Amino acid sequence: MSRARAPYFGMRGGWLTFWVTVACATDMTLFGYDQGVFGGVIVTSDFLDLMGITDDAKLQSTVTAIYDVGCFFGALSTIWIGEKLGRKNTILTGTTIMSIGAILQVAAFGLPQMIVGRIIAGIGNGINTSTAPIWQGETSKASWRGKLIVIEMIMNVFGFSLSNWVTFGMSYAPGSVAWRFPLALQFIFILTLFATVPWLPESPRWMIGKGRIKEANAILADLEGMEVQDPYIVTQSKEIQWAVNFERENTVPWSMLLRGKTSSNSGTCTIRRLLLGMGTQAMQQFSGINVTSYYLPLVLIRSVGLEDKTARLLAACNSVSYLLFSLIGIPNVERWGRRKMMMYCAFGQFLCYMFITICIRYSEDTSIGQDVNKQWASASIAFFFLYYVFFGIGWQGVPWLYPAEINSLSMRTKGAGLGTATNWIVNFMVVEITPVGIDSIGWRFYIIWTVFNFSFVPIVYFFYPETAGRTLEDIDHFFQENQNILIFRDRDAKSSKRPAQYVQQEREQVRRNSSIISADIKEAIKKGSFADGPDSKLRDEEKGTSTHVE
Repeated sequence: MSRARAPYFGMRGGWLTFWVTVACATDMTLFGYDQGVFGGVIVTSDFLDLMGITDDAKLQSTVTAIYDVGCFFGALSTIWIGEKLGRKNTILTGTTIMSIGAILQVAAFGLPQMIVGRIIAGIGNGINTSTAPIWQGETSKASWRGKLIVIEMIMNVFGFSLSNWVTFGMSYAPGSVAWRFPLALQFIFILTLFATVPWLPESPRWMIGKGRIKEANAILADLEGMEVQDPYIVTQSKEIQWAVNFERENTVPWSMLLRGKTSSNSGTCTIRRLLLGMGTQAMQQFSGINVTSYYLPLVLIRSVGLEDKTARLLAACNSVSYLLFSLIGIPNVERWGRRKMMMYCAFGQFLCYMFITICIRYSEDTSIGQDVNKQWASASIAFFFLYYVFFGIGWQGVPWLYPAEINSLSMRTKGAGLGTATNWIVNFMVVEITPVGIDSIGWRFYIIWTVFNFSFVPIVYFFYPETAGRTLEDIDHFFQENQNILIFRDRDAKSSKRPAQYVQQEREQVRRNSSIISADIKEAIKKGSFADGPDSKLRDEEKGTSTHVE
């Protein structure tokens, strides 16, 4: 039975998911654009003169990094406003705040207004980057979620690349248009969000959590391209309702968390899992990515000794290489697993920063002659490019995916908010110290990132369990059964394939459920999660039937 009025312009199924992905990807493109655009602005002479910070490295770093402070508080705010407003309204709120911040920046004629604009824009971006991956995940099929979230992060790289080319092109323009136009261009993405988000579906999970079950069922049917009465939709709705009730019963208040307590279900290692998720975001920033994302033209000018135009052009070319190699992560995030991608790429990043340190050290050695200095400086450029290859493959997407997987159902929103907030506050620290560090200690500044990247290899190896191929229930079982924080001796914890014991447990549970569910529900399951047979990898975060039906 069809409804009288078709919502979403008549789109259903895959096309509806496509447009949700467009909105979320636009959000992440805006995130990447904002990350890269100020790297070109901060080396524009008109901007430096107008703001009065031409020879002040400390203020240059502050006006750049203060954006991340706003992002930090914006991300934290979603812990409280996200559940009240819903996914769509939270994103629209963040986009509105970003619009105000962007207007203040574009129209700035003094440093105070620019700083206020940066903070306000950051608050909006922090809200959006915390919410978009959750909205994407809660409106996507289980088998698509990981890839779609990684695709969003690829679009983040596209935004970063675009900003580098825009600032390079505008560097030939006279006066303030050289930096005002790149800052104003972000309104293309802001307007796209305003044009798409309002008519797209809200998260059915959030709606069920608010008791709006009938509306949620209609959204589920539209997302799956089925009718509301279809047994699969009925089954999926019941599973989400069970999950929502479970989360309410097991939600951990902040007052308990701060005292180191969890709940009566403390056997699932809540705090440990929070720290693991936050750790991936911290390591992403301590890898030194924003030494170059925010400041690559500045680094090439001050550390390598290139001219302004050459530095901008190389930064733009590097961003294209970064984008292309990031695409490798989409098909391989499940095949290689999270641990291998993080460890191998961290080691590659370590080698790159080690050679960058060596090259810049000899480029600053006046005793070997100017010509030799230039040769060493030129050699370092290749390793800046190669660093982005390793980062794009492994550390661009996984740190955003891991917190959503490792945290338990009742801690997902808190885990996502804390993980994103961790990313932004460490980001702020890195961006704040970079210009000062380069000016103060020269080539030694790059030793810091060399050491950090090397340390990530044993950290991931010893402490981080694999999540690829697992359902959230598998991960819960793992933490219930394995209280030891060192996981490197556990073959199942390191395997990129789903452990056989979990596959066997699922088969037994399916057989048990099959004896009590009706034929139409069996047919619904065949059409849904079990379409690929009993060995298919179920990643549905809301799967409740196989865990609570007896």
